[in-house]
Amino acid sequence: MAHTKAQGAVKGNRDSRSKRLGVKLYSGQKIIAGNIIVRQKGTKIFGGSGVSMGNDFTLFAIKDGILNFKTSRGKKIAEVNP
Repeated sequence: MAHTKAQGAVKGNRDSRSKRLGVKLYSGQKIIAGNIIVRQKGTKIFGGSGVSMGNDFTLFAIKDGILNFKTSRGKKIAEVNP
């Protein structure tokens, strides 16, 4: 009797792959155009000057410079200063 009856214990034992979300580059680091800054679900962090947002809420740089995070009116904003 070394079998499981109808695979009841193992059937739901699956999990989704992790999505590798989070901040990829930090404040004060040099950044070049096209680099991903944050991968996120929803707008936890907003894009400022020099930053654009993709369809999946990914923030990426559109110009070269130094990355800076700031808070304005309770919203976190990522911006790139040349």
